[in-house]
Amino acid sequence: MRAKRILICDPIHEDGVEILKRAGFEVDVKLSTTQGELVKAIGGYDAIVVRSGTQVTAQIFEAGKRLRAVARSGVGLDNIDLEAAARRGVEVVNSPEASSNAVAELALGMMLSLAHKIVEADASMKRGEWAKGGLTGFELRGRTLGIIGFGRVGRALSEKAANLGVRVLTLNRNIERGSRQLEKGNVEAVPFEELLAASDFVSLHVPLRPDTRHMIGREQLRAMKDGAFLINTSRGGVVDEEALREALVNGKLAGAALDVYEREPPADTSLTGLANVVCTSHIGASSMEAQRANSIIVTEKLVRILS
Repeated sequence: MRAKRILICDPIHEDGVEILKRAGFEVDVKLSTTQGELVKAIGGYDAIVVRSGTQVTAQIFEAGKRLRAVARSGVGLDNIDLEAAARRGVEVVNSPEASSNAVAELALGMMLSLAHKIVEADASMKRGEWAKGGLTGFELRGRTLGIIGFGRVGRALSEKAANLGVRVLTLNRNIERGSRQLEKGNVEAVPFEELLAASDFVSLHVPLRPDTRHMIGREQLRAMKDGAFLINTSRGGVVDEEALREALVNGKLAGAALDVYEREPPADTSLTGLANVVCTSHIGASSMEAQRANSIIVTEKLVRILS
């Protein structure tokens, strides 16, 4: 019987690679593979492992005659054509449970950075300035956080924020009544409009789908509290970036923190270059613990599928 062949197209933790090898699979690591190269090569593989860098298109599924599984090391599946996978009977797995804490910690860190003007203070110090008088911030205690999307990351963030004395809201359509968070009094479930109007911070934790694309646009930004902050560590496409830029420039919002963008890397700096925007380069899941867990979880799932 021939050995199952696995193609790894994006970097994953070595522990996951070892899991595949110990299972008797033949593993090829080919990073920075172009679409054309992948289409030509995929016919010889039983499974493929990717992160966000590789697009697994319908053309790849059509060419993958032996393909039985696609493993996405991470949360989102928007770089994989799920309809094409279903047509070909290819199983798609990912590891949403691995990075929840890391992303929640980043979102909380962004809240603290915006509230205490940490990035701005750091930049001024590096310019040789002592701008203490102009950098008065505020405490998170007593403020209100609206969480849109109450999956693993949203729930983790709600617990961390509540422990700091933050009032937490989420959408009543995102949470089941009687849930542990509601029972503990950590979270209030409210309508969308109420969440936007009442929150000092709005943090997004939803997947990118047709129904969530630009779910935060001009109308929603106008409905937010004056001087509020928007945080996005989910997917760039859920926010209309031009509308966000306008809200930041005209003073409707006091600031924003972004880890994800409609185009990555961003094509220009008209949004990311604003002084009241804290930016990171899609690093939400980039903790050592999360990367190792992502790799182990998806490779163990592959072993079960292919065995």
